[in-house]
Order: sequence, then structure tokens, then C-alpha cells
Amino acid sequence: MPDESRPYHHGNLVPTLIETTIQLIEEIGVDKVTVREVAKRAGVSPGAPFRHFKSKSALLTAVAEQAVERLFDAVTAAQDPEMEHDPLGQLEKIGQGYLAWVRAHPTHFQIVSDRKLIDFQSSETSDMVNTRIRVRMVELLTRARENGQLAPGQDIETVVLDSRAIVYGLSRMYTDGHFRDWQPNGDPFIWMQRGLSAFISGLRTKAA
Repeated sequence: MPDESRPYHHGNLVPTLIETTIQLIEEIGVDKVTVREVAKRAGVSPGAPFRHFKSKSALLTAVAEQAVERLFDAVTAAQDPEMEHDPLGQLEKIGQGYLAWVRAHPTHFQIVSDRKLIDFQSSETSDMVNTRIRVRMVELLTRARENGQLAPGQDIETVVLDSRAIVYGLSRMYTDGHFRDWQPNGDPFIWMQRGLSAFISGLRTKAA
């Protein structure tokens, strides 16, 4: 009779390995995680993971792919259909979804943001998700410019990059523990939201 207390059951090895990897990263740090240790924790033979992942990098890339899929779900869920008349408001919702994802999944953020750990360029899933989010941002900013919301002189490509930089920077400060040095009072997540809101407000025309 199989041991039901063990995390692995036939047919779900890949998700089990991914979740086990995340647990180990949180416990001992990503540098100390090995495929062998993941296999041991998952209750499978040392060679079992290599049937799906040829290396630690491949395993971490799978973790990153799960991360970006959850990120996409978060930014999609954060948007409000009733705010389509306010494209800059929807852009802020995307950022809020990103920040909420980081708060809920800081280990995912750690892995997906460290390109030395993963083979991001070869991941079709990661590229597709990034492209879909970026296309949505460009679409919102284009509408904001057309309806007079976007302040004169704002270049859409630059704003996309700056938007990414603001949420990424706030997220790094959050996961690296910098808020206790730079803004020790109050909930860091609230300060992250306030920083994002201030950035979006700066994109608007004075009359918008």
C-alpha cells in the first residue's frame, strides 16, 4: 500500500517537484537547493526528476514558468471591466495585481527575477506571458493618449519601461527587506501601492 503521507503520487511528479523546490528555497535558500535534495524531499528516487528536468536550471525555469502564469492571473484578476473608460486607472490595476502577486508569492518573484538562475530566454511560456502583459499596457496607454488622459510629451514605450521599473523596484525593496530602512512606519504593501499611485498620477494630464 502506498504511503499517503508522502507528497508524490503517480502522475503528478512535475507539480510535486516544483512545489517541493519552492519549499526548499524558502527553507534553505536557492543556492543550497539541489535536484537530489528536491527528489529526497519529494519522496522519489534521485534520478526521477531528471526524466523531466535535465538540470537545476531547468527545474528552476519550470518554477519561473509557474510564477509568470500566476502573475498573469493576478494582473488579469486585478483589472476592473467597469474601468475601461479610464485606461490609466486600468494600468494602475495591472501594477496593483503585480504587487499583490509579489506579496503572496515572494519566492516566485525571487526566482523569476534572477535571470542567472533560469533559462528565461528559452521559455515560451514566460515570453508569451510577458508579451501579453506588455501588449495590454501599450493598448491602455495608446487609448489614454487618444482620449487626452496621458500628459503631453509622454512616450508610450518609455512609460511601459518606467511602469515595469517602478513595480519591479518596489517589489525588490519589499522582498529584500528595504522598507524597514527607507519607510519603517506602516505596512510596506501600503507604501508600495502609494508609490505606484503617485507614478500613475504623474502620467495624467492636469485635467484628467
